[in-house]
Amino acid sequence: MPSPTPRRPDDLVQLLTRAERLAARRLQGVLEAEGCSLDAWRVLASLSDGEGHHMTGLAEAAFLPPPTLTKLVDQLVDQNLVHRRVDPFDRRRILAHLTPRGQEYWQRVDRAVRAARPSLGEGDDELLRSLLDRLVATLEDPAHV
Repeated sequence: MPSPTPRRPDDLVQLLTRAERLAARRLQGVLEAEGCSLDAWRVLASLSDGEGHHMTGLAEAAFLPPPTLTKLVDQLVDQNLVHRRVDPFDRRRILAHLTPRGQEYWQRVDRAVRAARPSLGEGDDELLRSLLDRLVATLEDPAHV
């Protein structure tokens, strides 16, 4: 009986990449039915906390370069889903917020996404989330470079 092929160190990267791409493809299908892009969904998700966010933080959260984020936020403003306000603590900066229409739209899109999300079952979703959080924290730690 042949022995199992030993795993290569890059197998984890391959699995994470494949899982991310499959999840994004599935998510895009749901979002397209709601008239929303994956990038817009990420921005709306960040803004859904009601806190208001600076453009720099939104760009990081949405994994977008700042010029691309600015164009996207301009589109969301044109659709009356997002509005900008001057930051009351730093008048040089702008905060983005969901409009009431944007909040309603986000809730509808979020319901559709949650309804279509596959579950691993029996606590595995939380286990995976926990493991991924630990992996991200480890990778962000400069001591592990």
